[in-house]
Amino acid sequence: MGRGRVTLKRIENKINRQVTFSKRRSGLLKKAHEISVLCDADVALIVFSTKGKLCEYSTDSSMERILERYERYSYAEMQLTATHNEPQGNWSLELSKLKTRIELLQKSQRHFMGEELDSLSLKELQSLEQQIDTGLKNIRLKKNQMMLETISQLQNKDKDLQDQNNILSKQIKEKEKEVINHYEIEQQTDEMIPSFQLRILNTCDTYQAAGDGDGEVEETPRQSQPSTVMPPWMIQHMNK
Repeated sequence: MGRGRVTLKRIENKINRQVTFSKRRSGLLKKAHEISVLCDADVALIVFSTKGKLCEYSTDSSMERILERYERYSYAEMQLTATHNEPQGNWSLELSKLKTRIELLQKSQRHFMGEELDSLSLKELQSLEQQIDTGLKNIRLKKNQMMLETISQLQNKDKDLQDQNNILSKQIKEKEKEVINHYEIEQQTDEMIPSFQLRILNTCDTYQAAGDGDGEVEETPRQSQPSTVMPPWMIQHMNK
């Protein structure tokens, strides 16, 4: 015998009502999944039990996107049917839409934080895990990119510092070379001055001895001392 027709009315027995809810909910979720796959449709299903427990289903496009699409569609329909004399109703609809969007975003944020996951199905948990993995992958990629850029900047800075160091070292060596050359020139000058003074004295003695004789000057240079001819003005100045 076939099963009899079920009368659609509230089940008074609490246990039977709970069992029927679980069975019908599973069948409803199955039908929603089937129509989404067979017809390539975006399906969003929201069910609250008598205890307030949430049960929902959505296709791969995610519940938030479908609800946003529904809100835009409902808002467009309301705009077409609403008159220009009811601006307050439009503001109320906009406020309601924004509140709903805020609630969805807050709920999505709690899910990403690992909170309130009891109401999610296995497929929704897998989708949430995939989204988190994708986000972590993007974060790691950006972190590695920034680290590589920082390393490259530090390498360029190190190269610049090395170039500056080489330039300064070269300048220091050139400066040291100039100082050494200047010192050597001073040393040579200091060595030449006594020799020149000695030559002048020898020359003066020679002319003075010649002046004390018979008027004939015979210059006999000393051994190991070169002869130096002095100008007449210097001789007159020294005889005074």
